[in-house]
Amino acid sequence: MAGVGVQTAKRRGATAFFTETWGEFKKVVWPSRKETVRLTSIVIAITVSLGLILGGVDWLFTRLVGLLGGTGG
Repeated sequence: MAGVGVQTAKRRGATAFFTETWGEFKKVVWPSRKETVRLTSIVIAITVSLGLILGGVDWLFTRLVGLLGGTGG
């Protein structure tokens, strides 16, 4: 009958886990909609900027290697 005790302990453990998790979840201070939109816009702008910069550097090195390699770029 050891299996029954283990299952009961697991259930209590899972219940306690989710109860504690929900309690912590209630303590979270969520950002306002305005702040979320602002921060998301910043992340998108930085991502696009870095993508363009890295794309430009890649294009530049591709042209340089093409010229040096004799393929005419």
